[in-house]
Amino acid sequence: MTTTVLIVDDHTVVRQGLRLLLEAQPDLDVVGEAADGAEALALTASLTPDVVLLDLIMPGMNGLDVLRQLRAIGSASRVLVLTSSLEDHIVAQALQAGAHGYLLKTSRSTDMLEAIRQVGQGRSALDPAVAQILHQHLTGGDPLDRLTLREREVFDLLAHGLNNAQIAEKFVLSEATVRTHVTSVLDKLRLRDRTQVMVFALKRGLVRPQDLP
Repeated sequence: MTTTVLIVDDHTVVRQGLRLLLEAQPDLDVVGEAADGAEALALTASLTPDVVLLDLIMPGMNGLDVLRQLRAIGSASRVLVLTSSLEDHIVAQALQAGAHGYLLKTSRSTDMLEAIRQVGQGRSALDPAVAQILHQHLTGGDPLDRLTLREREVFDLLAHGLNNAQIAEKFVLSEATVRTHVTSVLDKLRLRDRTQVMVFALKRGLVRPQDLP
């Protein structure tokens, strides 16, 4: 069975790359491309694809607006969000607006292809990081609660911009031990690097911009 797909992204190079990837699959058929929200609505109505592969961040009518419009008109096409945004409120709004799946653009191509197939078959598909966010919302859990006492101390120093050597000196630890703690902090909070730690702390009011180096 072939799954028809409409690609929606305002970047031409992204659409071209996705088309090449999808057209190499015998069971996926790209029926069109849209560069903005208005075009996405028009093409969805005329082409009725099985799956709309939708970016959220676009000029003019963004992906969230597209989702709401598609739900309002009762479109039969299912929507798989493919975006760079992992903001909690964006994820929640997209799923509330009717998205059937949510993937990050950092996902592996094999995961994306499988997600398209799942959504096309009437199932849902969520990036693991998105699933974690939903779990936290449902359970009311705070990801910081997963850190040990030492990891929380390391997190606090990372959030203030200290490097491994400075943290090691602060706690009288080896840099190898500090690296282990840093890796554990990033894994438990599902953050990629130190910059994301600082952004995470800023959003939660745990540090102030003037406190950062």
